Amino acid sequence: MEKIVIITGGSKGIGHGIAEVYHKNGYRVISISRTTLKKEYAVEQYPCDLTDLQQLEKTITEIFSHLDKTNTSILTLFNNAGSLGTVNTLENISAENISNTIQINLTAPLVVSSLFIKFTKGWDCKKRIINISSGAAINPYGSWAMYCSTKAGLDMLTKVVAKEQKKIKNGVKITSVYPGVVDTDMQEEVRNTSKENFKSVQRFIDFYEKGALATPKQVAEQIYELDMNGKLKNGKIIDVRNYK
Repeated sequence: MEKIVIITGGSKGIGHGIAEVYHKNGYRVISISRTTLKKEYAVEQYPCDLTDLQQLEKTITEIFSHLDKTNTSILTLFNNAGSLGTVNTLENISAENISNTIQINLTAPLVVSSLFIKFTKGWDCKKRIINISSGAAINPYGSWAMYCSTKAGLDMLTKVVAKEQKKIKNGVKITSVYPGVVDTDMQEEVRNTSKENFKSVQRFIDFYEKGALATPKQVAEQIYELDMNGKLKNGKIIDVRNYK
């Protein structure tokens, strides 16, 4: 019986860390992202622009055409891909960038989760969605209007789907995870933002200079342990820093 992980943004940062850790522990890993890795271990990679909803739906449909519900014991979806978008106060952000960031951070997880639930209806395996959210969902940062708003939306998606699936026989379990401050390309992007555009930039520079950033692998291993130990409760918002 196969244990399978489907992950968006599995080629970089936290997503890549999750892909590595689950693969190491015997999972079949399927990554959906704009970029693919040429010299990668046995991970199935599907190039896809998450802002192209037609392409995204086609990709998810293609993935499920290669899965066997009679030979699957665990199927987990990680909604991981995300973007800060333009870091600036809202009036200085273009309509196009607002739309693009919302599509990556919130619309894509909604669409992928919808298809995941639809395609696994009647499957007998353990089914789970893990949303990689952020403390920014509950802590407002100036110049992060889109990131904070979409992560808050992702948390509410978690609560709503948990409520919808609760009374369904073998319904999908869903959890939001706050990974903490992690050494990723996104963090580098934050540190390189001017103070004029992001008043809190020094805080993130200090995290980096003081060695306070977790590595993607460390966070991925924490998430895996929480998953295996049954700590990712349905409908809950989990901060990995509370479990060290």
